[in-house]
Amino acid sequence: MRTLPIVDLADPAHPDRIAEACRESGFFYVTGHGVPEALLRDLDAAAREFFALPDTVKAEIAMERGGRAWRGWFPVGGELTSGRPDLKEGVYFGSELPPDDARVLAGLPLHGPNLFPARVPALRTTVLEYLERLTDVAQAVLRGVARSLDLPADYFSAGYTADPTILFRIFHYPPAPPQEDGWGVGEHTDYGLLTLLAQDDNGGLEVRTADGWIAAPPVRGTFVCNIGDMLDRLTGGWYRSTPHRVRNTSGNERLSFPFFFDPDFAMEVPPLPDSARGSDGEQRWDGQDLRAFDGTYGDYLVGKVSKVFPQLASGTRVTREQ
Repeated sequence: MRTLPIVDLADPAHPDRIAEACRESGFFYVTGHGVPEALLRDLDAAAREFFALPDTVKAEIAMERGGRAWRGWFPVGGELTSGRPDLKEGVYFGSELPPDDARVLAGLPLHGPNLFPARVPALRTTVLEYLERLTDVAQAVLRGVARSLDLPADYFSAGYTADPTILFRIFHYPPAPPQEDGWGVGEHTDYGLLTLLAQDDNGGLEVRTADGWIAAPPVRGTFVCNIGDMLDRLTGGWYRSTPHRVRNTSGNERLSFPFFFDPDFAMEVPPLPDSARGSDGEQRWDGQDLRAFDGTYGDYLVGKVSKVFPQLASGTRVTREQ
């Protein structure tokens, strides 16, 4: 396989296409999603305006100001993948919560208000609309995933994603230095259920398949969708989260917009019913056994975050009572 399949959500047969893609590579393009192209243009324009600001101005919404909510800007080299600094800068967002929300008052990690730059007011309006639109798309994709596993279409929306964990990031990749081994993002898998990625025209995303690494260039009118560790865990490895990486060799400034749609932060993630099949016995790329994890999705996510941003490390255990 040298190209990723395209799944049209408007096609009644799309669950079968999703099943094939999740077994072959864990990656596919999504079309028929209904997100206006104008919204993506506005988001791209506002992001470019922000990243063009001096670092001293961008630091007005630095992640340190977001605290345990894990929101805000970080500079190039400020994020780690497998312990190595990435060649990118970015801004982290999530579900917008008011300061008096019970989860915020309790200090629950990764919950709180977003930080938006005063110099680029358009970023606030476009990001919040984008979060709402992409939530609908993610639920639609998960309906197809559920049907592909012989489960009711609302299996996820009535349970794991009735109150989903939503994280959204905007990444800016400067051109990779020629003849240097500098990765915008090193090899990794995503943590949750689904990622929906919009990217500009510069490419750089690569996916590891049984045939080796293949490019996942932008395809107009689509999002790149990939499954994460929790869907891998839920299906016992039948649907496998797939390693991917980014290196910007275009010579241009690259932007990408990954939207992460994950289980309820305080919910445990046990295997799906037997009807959803099971492991094919193959070992994961990193040797990790996702079935060995014990706890809530929040526990898993906070553990991962503490490696990406060590300053946010926490021993907090996440329970329903919080």
